[in-house]
Amino acid sequence: MRSALPILFLLASTLPVAAQHAGHAMPSPPPSAAASPSTQEFQAANQRMHQGMNIPYTGDADRDFAAGMIPHHQGAIDMARIELKYGKDPAMRQLAEAIIAAQEKEIAELQAFLAKRR
Repeated sequence: MRSALPILFLLASTLPVAAQHAGHAMPSPPPSAAASPSTQEFQAANQRMHQGMNIPYTGDADRDFAAGMIPHHQGAIDMARIELKYGKDPAMRQLAEAIIAAQEKEIAELQAFLAKRR
C-alpha cells in the first residue's frame, strides 16, 4: 500500500492559494478608505464583474469559459480605468493602459467565438 503522505502534502500546500482566490473575496476596507471615490468605484466594478460572471452554465466548457471570461475581463478594464482616473504612479498607469488594450482584444475574441456558437 502506498503512503498517502505525498497526496496529503500536496493538498495541504494548495489550501492557502485556494483560500486567497475563493470567490475573489476581498476584506472590507478601513472606514477612511471606504469613503474614497476610488474605493467606491472599485467596489462597484467588482460587484458588476461578479454579477456578470454569474452566468447560466450550459455544460459546454468552451462556451461557459468564454461567457464567464467576458465580464471577468470587463472587470479588469473597469478597474484599470479607475486606476487611470485616480492613480498617480506612472508604472501602474502604464500597466492599466496595457491591461485595457489586452483585455479589450480578448473580449473581442471571446465574443467572436460565442457568435459562431449560437
